[in-house]
Amino acid sequence: MFALSSVHPILLPHPLNPNPSPRRIRRTRTRTRRRTLTPTSSREAERGVEFETGDSFFRRESAVGRDLGVLSASLLRRCCGGGGGGLRVLDAMCGCGVRALRYLAQGGADFVWANDAFEGSRPLVLANLAREPRFSTLGERRWVVTHFGANRVLADCYLRREFFDLVDVDSFGSDSSFLRSGIAAVKIGGLLYVTSTCGRSSGGHRPRCSLASYGAYVRPVPYSNEIGLRMLLGGALREAAAVGFQITPLFSYYSYHAPVFRVMLQVSRGKDHDFSHYGFISYCKLCGHSQTYSWDELGQISCPCRNGEVSSSVVVSGPLWTGPLHDAAYLSDMLRLATEWGWAYTDGKGNGVDLEKLLNLMIEESDPLLPSGYIKLDEVCLNVPMGINLTSLLSPIDRLQAERELILLPSPPSSTAYEGLYGGRSDLIDRKR
Repeated sequence: MFALSSVHPILLPHPLNPNPSPRRIRRTRTRTRRRTLTPTSSREAERGVEFETGDSFFRRESAVGRDLGVLSASLLRRCCGGGGGGLRVLDAMCGCGVRALRYLAQGGADFVWANDAFEGSRPLVLANLAREPRFSTLGERRWVVTHFGANRVLADCYLRREFFDLVDVDSFGSDSSFLRSGIAAVKIGGLLYVTSTCGRSSGGHRPRCSLASYGAYVRPVPYSNEIGLRMLLGGALREAAAVGFQITPLFSYYSYHAPVFRVMLQVSRGKDHDFSHYGFISYCKLCGHSQTYSWDELGQISCPCRNGEVSSSVVVSGPLWTGPLHDAAYLSDMLRLATEWGWAYTDGKGNGVDLEKLLNLMIEESDPLLPSGYIKLDEVCLNVPMGINLTSLLSPIDRLQAERELILLPSPPSSTAYEGLYGGRSDLIDRKR
């Protein structure tokens, strides 16, 4: 059932060289094999689900992203039941298997395909998934473990027309080759959960790398965490349009460790592409002004502080996703489900992030009138003249907020759990200057 067929070349942008050099062959033959990962005493627990991590690459800080994925899977299960075959989930890079296990135990998945390219992780993944019955009461298989390249699995699913309700690709670095094959493996109306961990590209320090991976030339700006999310969303939009699909971001999450950019996309069919949310973002290094430009406005990029004149102080990044980072209605459903499960609050011992606060902040960011970029309150303080108390500015800010000119968000707590959340708007968001 899971024998893989040949892979379509269009889906794989990096085909193997049919005539490798002798030097490459020698390196392949002499390469040291990684040892097998086995279950050890390194037991972890997330939301009541226990699992082993062994010596695998595992980050406790990524638990929030896993929480959001499980909530999305459960909502999808409640909404449409995953179709005739139940909720089917493909974890293309499962690592130690914790995401696959939680999709089974908490997300309501009827079937989970856990795949990881490293064959040495098999004993560990099997031990973790064995905590859930392998077969249903009707004798149907609930989970399976394979070890192939993620692109090979995703492309083979497309070729065999075996589509999944939710595809989770927790990739590393700026490898965007999984975007197109991931979109192709998702059912129409299903979800694609993708990742990027390249902070240097989002920070504008490797613009050629971001251009090659996501089709966006990114320049340094103060809100690089938000740019990283828009870069990933823009790359997904481009890949979806190339194969006749459309994507809608349901939520976008940024975590300070690594860093990690994760976005949940809903995939739909449609060739009449709307690129109104796919454009360019400018930033002025002199006054801090940010502005979004469409493709038709490329010849009009300037800054108000220069009276419309061309200035070297203005840097432009793009093309990027310039629309809302989240869907407010979807996040409201996630918040209700998190409250129902008792996940909305932490236990007060620093275990996890307060999902209620996180999701409420995301809902505030879902306003379609919000432009790209923000100004941190710390930078405002630096420009306040000596002798002026910042608290005296709160009343004018409240009035501006009521007029939808400025939004003041609560400052992050002292805990680093909220350091630079998802869109990165931690203090003050510039709306319209």
